[in-house]
Amino acid sequence: MHLVYNVATILAVILFIPVFCVRAIREKGFVQRIKQQLGFLPKHALDKVVRKNCIWVHAASVGEIVAASPLITEFHKKFPQSPILVSVFTSSGYEMANRIIKDADSIIHFPFDLPWLSSSLLYRVRPRVFMPVETELWPNFLRACKKLDIPVLMVNGRISDKSVKRYRYMFGLWEEMLSTIKVFAMQSKVDAENILKLGADPALVTVTGNTKFDQTYTNVSETEKHNLLLELGLGDNQGVFLAGSTHKGEEEHVLKAYNDIKRVFPEAKLVIAPRSVLRTNAILDLCDQYCFTAVTRTQLQEQYSTGHDVVILNTIGELGKMYSVGDVIFVGGSLIPHGGHNILEPAAHGKAIIVGPNMFNFKDTHVLFKNRNAVVTVKNGADLAKEALKLFQDDDERHRMEKETLAICRENRGAAERTADILNDLLIKVEQNKVKATDKLENFQTYFMQLVHNKEPQGLLTRGIVIILYLLSHVYSVLVNLKLDCYKFGIIQSKKLDCFVISLGNITVGGTGKTPTAQHLAKYIRDLGYRVVILNRGYRAKWQGEVGLVSDGNHIYMEADQAGDEAYMLAKHLPEVPVLIGPDRSKTGQYAVEHFGAEVAILDDGFQHWKLKRDVDVVLIDSVNLFGNGYVLPRGTLREPITHLERADVCLMTKVDQGLPGFNKYIRDQIAKYGSNPIVVESIHHPQSCIELCDWKRNIADEGMPISTIKGKKVVALSAIGNPTSFEQTVCSTGAEIIESFRYPDHHEYTQEEMVDAMEQAVRQGAEAIVTTEKDAVKLPMEFLAAVPEERAIPVYILTVEVVLQDGKNEFEQLLKDKLAQRKQKG
Repeated sequence: MHLVYNVATILAVILFIPVFCVRAIREKGFVQRIKQQLGFLPKHALDKVVRKNCIWVHAASVGEIVAASPLITEFHKKFPQSPILVSVFTSSGYEMANRIIKDADSIIHFPFDLPWLSSSLLYRVRPRVFMPVETELWPNFLRACKKLDIPVLMVNGRISDKSVKRYRYMFGLWEEMLSTIKVFAMQSKVDAENILKLGADPALVTVTGNTKFDQTYTNVSETEKHNLLLELGLGDNQGVFLAGSTHKGEEEHVLKAYNDIKRVFPEAKLVIAPRSVLRTNAILDLCDQYCFTAVTRTQLQEQYSTGHDVVILNTIGELGKMYSVGDVIFVGGSLIPHGGHNILEPAAHGKAIIVGPNMFNFKDTHVLFKNRNAVVTVKNGADLAKEALKLFQDDDERHRMEKETLAICRENRGAAERTADILNDLLIKVEQNKVKATDKLENFQTYFMQLVHNKEPQGLLTRGIVIILYLLSHVYSVLVNLKLDCYKFGIIQSKKLDCFVISLGNITVGGTGKTPTAQHLAKYIRDLGYRVVILNRGYRAKWQGEVGLVSDGNHIYMEADQAGDEAYMLAKHLPEVPVLIGPDRSKTGQYAVEHFGAEVAILDDGFQHWKLKRDVDVVLIDSVNLFGNGYVLPRGTLREPITHLERADVCLMTKVDQGLPGFNKYIRDQIAKYGSNPIVVESIHHPQSCIELCDWKRNIADEGMPISTIKGKKVVALSAIGNPTSFEQTVCSTGAEIIESFRYPDHHEYTQEEMVDAMEQAVRQGAEAIVTTEKDAVKLPMEFLAAVPEERAIPVYILTVEVVLQDGKNEFEQLLKDKLAQRKQKG
């Protein structure tokens, strides 16, 4: 069903291109609307909301914007730390939103519900919550919300009887949309009953009332009302008959009713506000037929005049306030089988209201007013003329209706506040025990990693890409196995160093904790009395050459950008341990033997570096991400088939305290299945200390402050590492409360603008500190590093961790001692 919907949507957009072209010529702003709906937003349209934990409210057109207005005011008061994004579907809705909504940080046109547009915009914005107003539900957009774990709250929900029948034909598509929505905040009991008929979970349905009772943007003082009458050239009158939101076929009945009124009240005036302003000329022609002098609102704005009988309101967004000038109001869409329009706007001004018999789109509101004799319901045009004239003549009845409508509005206010409370409860529920993570930079790497981690891709395009990646992974596996066999059978020769070589590496892509493990291992071997060096490949190092000396154990010769962040960190943390970089570890190893008398060389990230023979192969296995999704690159995250665990002498399971129950057993089962009886060791990353950024800059190996420094504090986690989830769990283990995590792609180089933005967002959200990793600290811009603590709104702490070996520690250490002793005896 979803595929059928997507094909139909794409075809609809293509078939409507001629219509779009015509409307682009006729309608002001239509070109800008279509550009935005195709994903081409103005350059800075989303600057204030993108990846800033925003609240996204979507309203289709003018009516929904009116309903959204009090909601947005309430959200702005209740959630001041969350910017507000408003999207609309029509040009009139866009104009209305810009006119009446002052608390929105950004207003855009909602994209066409094409699969790639929905997911792309959502991934770019990453809102805190998405809230469609009334029944603005779009399958692809809601599917993307579900995929990105963005909660959806239907607000001011409205489901007419007609809609119930229509939605039933959507079958599984409707069920999928309903399953995405966390709460249905409905206008009335009738709407709640209708959404339940369509399959909504009763536990998720609640009645909040209609937010249009809370709208205040149309409030008009007596002075403002007087000025509006003067602007319309209606200063002297015997009453104003106002027909709002009229449709084709209704204006003639309105003009007949006005003709009857005018016979009794010669100075009575008429204001017609057509639902579509494109019909203005047709209504002017009708006025001529009835011999009424008519002008448009735009003509009056250009040249003021008086003496006319009729004003055609051909502007957008003014009707709400214009209802204030009417004495008797007819609300259109009700004499024809359209279903009527909302009567709450004229009711808010305390007006006597007339509607036709077709009010099924607003059944509950209509019944509420009808039961209290606050609205007159007519059967046809003749009745309209009769009842309108009666209200002009009967001042007492008209005033009684006016008081009753105001009383109803007053009694039913509070829906916006109730909705804000529901939103607060929902956010607490979905965000408790969950770190709010925001991907701060969108690029091919982040998109690719999301794709390869996805076990069950959704969407035709995504499935096609995954199939290609799956085929490429088979090719890659064959090539890896072929290359390994060439080394195994001597076709390609591995070089041997005149020292003991320990390889430390991964079988998967991503952070498993190699750097702190290499640091732990180097310290242990150094303390045993051996001269140890670390051979790092210098990933993303600016330095180019065969042998790069980062540190000789006494002096550091390269900065982080030259050496690469991992090599630089190791050099700063390991006095007396030389650190070298270079693509060919046999050459850097030989240099270490000749110049430093190396007795032990640790190959950092060396499990796939088969050019060099090793004495011990240690493979790190992440207890959080396990073996990725089980596929080899590029379909998955395995660097080589899992069967290659047979080469490992030691399998070191990292962060075992962070894995889900059963993960450790699963890893051990896989090791037993594919390994050659290696030693299995478990380890944890233990938070060691907090170092303020300025102290860290002076000395990375500084002991810093106790970890309790951040206990109980609200912090923002900042990272650009392979496994940010693990870092966030480590921060939480200190007792700190992460209110949000800013995630950048692995090895990302931060800019000054990014750090200033991160600091501003952290302060706005009430954070007491920013916490980051040592690996990230080496990539911070110099301008940010140079600032003294007093220049920062909140402190920036570097969280240092140490690897603590647990189960299997003694066997591993004994293996190293025995092999090193044997090597020493041979040497």
